[in-house]
Amino acid sequence: MAEIASPPVLPARNGSLVAHARHVFTGNPVTGIAFLMFVALVLVAIFGPLLVPHDPLASDTAAALSPPSAAHWFGTDQLGRDIFSRVVVATRLDLAIAIASVALVFAAGGLAGVAAGYFGGWIDIVVGRIGDTIMAFPLFVLAMGIVAALGNTITNIVIATAIINFPLYARVARSEANIRRNAGFVQAARLSGNSEARIVLGQILPNIMPIMMVQMSLTMGYAILNAAGLSFIGLGVRPPTAEWGIMVAEGASFIVSGEWWIALFPGLALMLAVFCFNLLGDGLRDLIDPQRRT
Repeated sequence: MAEIASPPVLPARNGSLVAHARHVFTGNPVTGIAFLMFVALVLVAIFGPLLVPHDPLASDTAAALSPPSAAHWFGTDQLGRDIFSRVVVATRLDLAIAIASVALVFAAGGLAGVAAGYFGGWIDIVVGRIGDTIMAFPLFVLAMGIVAALGNTITNIVIATAIINFPLYARVARSEANIRRNAGFVQAARLSGNSEARIVLGQILPNIMPIMMVQMSLTMGYAILNAAGLSFIGLGVRPPTAEWGIMVAEGASFIVSGEWWIALFPGLALMLAVFCFNLLGDGLRDLIDPQRRT
């Protein structure tokens, strides 16, 4: 009797995802560098405050305005505080503000845009007018006004950053949902008896996540810049809290007298964080977009 051939063993899905990620990283080294920078940033935010060599709030007037040395790697500021310790500790605060604001605007703007693109009608009109109203103002000036009116607390900075980014998420989500609302898989889900809410959450939203993930990565960098900018002009986090924008503002007046390190190192940390998230967007697109898994 002839032997019955056994069916081919399909590779595990997790293995295919790992192989795809390896292909992305090896094909585009910049993506790998961006992810390594992101991992380093997260590790610094989590463990950095526990490992800093000095208390970021402790003053030592005898060592004020000391240049970088073995004792103080990034030097000290006008109050003798260790700049390296303050830069490391500030990573957690700035990253937390960025993550919270992006999560808030994704929940509000992303879902509002999906509803506007899928259902249309008055929902589309209301969401569109809200976005147009916000876009009518210079966004940073609008953030300044919101924080000035509500008070310069971390919660209000998160709210202001989310509000000024609302039109970006709403318009991207609306465009993607509008394209897919009559797609074949949506029609099949509708004919199978799924409710409209289940179709939106189970079919539309997962399929627009690749482009939304890219938007979230780019907005993370902008949120860090916005928080630092508000702190720089005195409307953000209050001193003596360690925050990159405050540190740059405090060091700006000392550049002309030669104490360049006070503003340089927090500014460099801010630049690297924003650069990391800008590069991360393309890598996320390559990793999670099903159309690129060939």
